[in-house]
Amino acid sequence: VRAAHEAGAAWGRLPAKERSARLRRWYELMMENKEELARIITAENGKPLKEAQGEIMYSASFLEWFAEEARRIYGDVIPASAKDRRVLVLKQPVGVAAIITPWNFPSAMITRKVGAALAAGCTVVVKPAEDTPLSALALGELANQAGIPAGVYNVVPCSRQQTAAVGEVLCTDPLVSKISFTGSTATGKILLKHAAGTVKRVSMELGGHAPFIVFDSANVDRAVAGALASKYRNSGQTCVCTNRFLVQKGIHDEFVEKFAKAIEKELHVGNGFDAKTTQGPLINEKAVEKVEKHIKDAVAQGASIVTGGKRHSLGKNFFEPTLLSNVTTKMLCTQEETFGPLAPVIRFETEAEAVAIANAVNVGLAGYFYSQDPAQIWRVAEQLELGMVGVNEGIISSVECPFGGVKESGLGREGSKYGIDEYLEMKYVCFGGL
Repeated sequence: VRAAHEAGAAWGRLPAKERSARLRRWYELMMENKEELARIITAENGKPLKEAQGEIMYSASFLEWFAEEARRIYGDVIPASAKDRRVLVLKQPVGVAAIITPWNFPSAMITRKVGAALAAGCTVVVKPAEDTPLSALALGELANQAGIPAGVYNVVPCSRQQTAAVGEVLCTDPLVSKISFTGSTATGKILLKHAAGTVKRVSMELGGHAPFIVFDSANVDRAVAGALASKYRNSGQTCVCTNRFLVQKGIHDEFVEKFAKAIEKELHVGNGFDAKTTQGPLINEKAVEKVEKHIKDAVAQGASIVTGGKRHSLGKNFFEPTLLSNVTTKMLCTQEETFGPLAPVIRFETEAEAVAIANAVNVGLAGYFYSQDPAQIWRVAEQLELGMVGVNEGIISSVECPFGGVKESGLGREGSKYGIDEYLEMKYVCFGGL
């Protein structure tokens, strides 16, 4: 933190064009080393190499985007109410930003925050997840090569046992001006309490419980393709993965049948370095146990296993992609975020019923629905209590678009032209006596 604080004045005073050039060079180095960076992700996270390669492209794109945005931090001149005054608004870096990131996107969750912070003129202290520190350190090596000065990008790896203590230090140190965290809602609430002591700026991208609604008017084949992509990316371990499928009664049976066939035909569990693998291991055995718990609870209450349902023979952290039908809202898998390869399907009758089920939770990050009725699309998109909505689309993350949630899914937005504002203070200057 002290190193970041000491480096902050010089970095913040650099012309935006120079900060932009160094971020751009960092981006170029990521692209030059994309294969090595992807292999690091697969080795420490387990996701299939093709997905890891996609993450590196996504990750690098934030450095490219914010390199461009660094030169577009505009202030304002406001017409004054008195003749002898001029009124200005300046935007200045908040200072040292503590960046706390999760294991499921160990590269992209860093660059989405750090790219914006460095573009704004802030310096950062990154605490990567204890499961995946290597990606953060690799990014640090490339930052050095890109000419980003010492102290501007700092990495603090730590053990699982030390995570809470390190997080508390970052959230309470008076030299830290800003906290940006991606992770669980429960952890986010703890960090918010710590940050309150010194009234720090906070950005929180917290847990989701994404609904995926398929209406009778939907193109079922497209909905199945979207469901497969949304649910099983990274073996279901993303905060925007679908957690609850709501399917209208008219096309329910057709959807479940086609979804099951797609799962069995297109998904392959295996080592992330095998070319045919689409489903790697879960991050640890605790994650597998949660999936098992949700399936056991659902079956005990009358749910049916359509496909999958048990650990894979490859090893204790591998789990079969699973589809459940006859699911109700009383089951754990529809009340909690599973964070694994489990797709529970609830049958519904009316649009109002689907919207009510989708909104009956305390979080609201992402959600999806399929419909070919234009009036219904407008109604449902506006009524869903979510920060991000995919309409006839199962993958929605993009560097140009604001990422974040409502309710207990977080505060603030990342990426897009809005993401840099999270690292800027607005200063009003009244220039009198003219």
